[in-house]
Amino acid sequence: MNRKITTHLEMLLKAARAVVNNAYAPYSKLKVGAAALFDDGAVITGVNVENASFGLTICAERAALAAAISQGNRHLRAMAIASSAGVALPPCGACRQVIAEFSDGDTIVVLDGADGKVETHLISELLPLAFKFPV
Repeated sequence: MNRKITTHLEMLLKAARAVVNNAYAPYSKLKVGAAALFDDGAVITGVNVENASFGLTICAERAALAAAISQGNRHLRAMAIASSAGVALPPCGACRQVIAEFSDGDTIVVLDGADGKVETHLISELLPLAFKFPV
């Protein structure tokens, strides 16, 4: 479901675009930047970091969340994702699950698309049956 992009989400997307070229992607050549917005207004960015042992590669979304968690942020309000591909790239399954971990389901995920088109989704739409540890 697409939603109108607000000024806050535009700012978040701009932050994701700003870090794309910091990505380390010598193997796939696909550079990704992510920006995460938290309840206190903090915006934390991350980029993908590839490794010759591909399983050790970390996605931009998880890099941003790991940095944010290390700084004490816990409740994700929105995340923007931009890439060097020039098309909207949704988060992979692992990233969707990690985003859901720090979301109450209404976290907005903004995808930078082709020709200036932007997609917005709720994490609950991208991952409708997120795993939650039984408490």
